[in-house]
Amino acid sequence: MAKKAYPLRINESVLAAMQRWADDDLRSLNAQIEYVLRDALVKSGRVKLVQKVVTEVEDKNES
Repeated sequence: MAKKAYPLRINESVLAAMQRWADDDLRSLNAQIEYVLRDALVKSGRVKLVQKVVTEVEDKNES
């Protein structure tokens, strides 16, 4: 899966909290933000998890 750069404006305190969480989970800040977004998408039913080992998601409408 190709990655696309995206500029993100985020509250400083939210960013600091995300960095602490990323540090706790031994992830980069970018990986942590992507993890949280992916998890929210799956939990909301907007995408389905393709495979738990691989962190790719697939649009529900494509399959």
